[in-house]
Amino acid sequence: MSGDSSNGTFNWPDFLGRWQVEWMPRLDQEEDGGPGSVVLGRDGAGEAAIVAAEKRLGRRLPPSYREFLAVSDGWYVDQMAGVYQLGGVAEIDWFGDPYDMTSAYEGFLDDDPSPEAVLLAGMWKRALRLETDSDASYALLDPGDRDGDGEWALYVYKGWGGEFPDRYPSFRAYMEAMYRHFHDTRAERSDFVNATTREQDARVERARLLALRGRYEEAVPLLEEASEFGRPHSAVLLSQIRHFLTPSRSEGYGSLVADARYLPEVLPVEAAGAGQGGPGGNDYWLGMMVARGAGREAAEAVLAAVRDGTYRYAPAGAWGRAVGEAREAARWGACDAAWRVLRDALPRWEQPGPLLVVPLGLLADPVLGPLVTPERGREVLATPRGGQAGPVPEAVPDLDPPGLAWLAEPGGFRGSFGGGYRCVWVEGVGPERLPELIGEEGAVLSDPLRPYDAARLARRPHEREDEGVELWEDRAVVAAGRAEGAWAFAFDGYGLHRMSHLFRSPVTDASSAGRAVVVWCEQGDGTAGDRPDAFHLSVAEGGVELYGFTLRGEDVERSGALPEALDPDRLFRPGDSGKEGQLRALHALHGELGLSLPRFALTRGRLATFTTRSWTRAPREGEGFAYLYFGRMRR
Repeated sequence: MSGDSSNGTFNWPDFLGRWQVEWMPRLDQEEDGGPGSVVLGRDGAGEAAIVAAEKRLGRRLPPSYREFLAVSDGWYVDQMAGVYQLGGVAEIDWFGDPYDMTSAYEGFLDDDPSPEAVLLAGMWKRALRLETDSDASYALLDPGDRDGDGEWALYVYKGWGGEFPDRYPSFRAYMEAMYRHFHDTRAERSDFVNATTREQDARVERARLLALRGRYEEAVPLLEEASEFGRPHSAVLLSQIRHFLTPSRSEGYGSLVADARYLPEVLPVEAAGAGQGGPGGNDYWLGMMVARGAGREAAEAVLAAVRDGTYRYAPAGAWGRAVGEAREAARWGACDAAWRVLRDALPRWEQPGPLLVVPLGLLADPVLGPLVTPERGREVLATPRGGQAGPVPEAVPDLDPPGLAWLAEPGGFRGSFGGGYRCVWVEGVGPERLPELIGEEGAVLSDPLRPYDAARLARRPHEREDEGVELWEDRAVVAAGRAEGAWAFAFDGYGLHRMSHLFRSPVTDASSAGRAVVVWCEQGDGTAGDRPDAFHLSVAEGGVELYGFTLRGEDVERSGALPEALDPDRLFRPGDSGKEGQLRALHALHGELGLSLPRFALTRGRLATFTTRSWTRAPREGEGFAYLYFGRMRR
């Protein structure tokens, strides 16, 4: 900051002098004249005057405020809607809490209030009031809120806002913030050019290059300060870094929308961050984009593609080819492999223009965007790109654990996984063939989407009776993909289906194209050692079931010659606690058959889905069944 001097103390004459020299009216203040037409300060108060004021007040003033008064006995702050003028030694006095703010803030205290809340509640009666002109606002120094250097915290309360006051750790910190505010409110003036604006713009350019070299942690504080000064491009560069640090948050990219170079990257991200409201919310967003310079037709098309999940990030060059390869891997569940492709190609990413420092459009891609976790976002930011050089960061470890044991981990599969899961694996085929093997008539793979959403929105049997679906049928909406080895899978962990006595394994249908495995686990309810309510395994090849078992409570039905490793007596033992039996079964299925499932794709990614044939058979003569469906009624 310009007020720092070589001996480490704050140089008030330099700081205030620069403020005065740089003063210009805001665009809405032209009647105040041009530069220098307003005198911001006064001559400093002498030591005797300061001491006299302290004697009158009964307290020694805090150091930075005392030093300020010695240089300027008051100041024109010009805080737009807020404090306008700070008084001098003859004008300051105790606030006295004339509006009984103490009672109101004591009412906010709970049974175990924080020290900060207690300080704030007591501040009103002991604070020193500094402002002499304001918009129903108060600048209050609190002698009860002081640091080790003797500085008092300064609170600014805007009476018309109804909000808690803003706190600054010292008078100096407040004045530095007001100086930045002064710059911010004049940054749009084309003629507002001075030593400070040039210094801050140089910092923005340095931060931009640091960001491209992977040194984003050095770039952030430079951009944060420049943003507080209102410098052009600082906020939009900072937003890009923050977006990759927290990919789930939405950021605004302002004027970049108006530049055709950035539009393909920026507009989809803006659309993805738009509110999830109805048509009115869409119209508001479209209006904002058009006002910023985007064509309405292009904005409507991008918004529709983002909302229905069909948007595809498609940059040019080597990076674009890697994006296409990564999407093909991720759409079938190989999310770690997809990320490795992107990570290796990231140094070859090219900027469409100087103000884009990250591959922003990646975040809006429905298949690839979910891959960008906060850890991977930091990996992107730490990787040199855009033609810049620097050290390559250590790779983020793969996120998918091997095998199947993660299925039994607490919280391993959203909150909906507590009801169980079922899966069909087929060896030696691609997932695109699964609908013909086990799908209902006419089943086709959907575009990649969240499997949970597909299952939640699927119509129930009573809603499909006109399509020939019987109430006893259990048609599952499954997510399709590739697992380790040569296995394709169709997974359902989202519905509330139960394994009834009419259960019919789809394993023989699936095995017409290769070896097939079916597993169905219904989670236990915490009783009987928390053993699963039911666990089914069946294995078939060439349309013939080879072996299997179904465990229900303590009862086990077996078929065929079970391998020793998959013997239910070995897997589910009397006295098991927790999910020991299920874990043994999942480990055995991985070890014996090489089965696995991609956790990330099934829990956080998007996969193609389709509807299977029924997992239950028609009731035979003398058999009954019950069909219950509970829905939520809106009033």
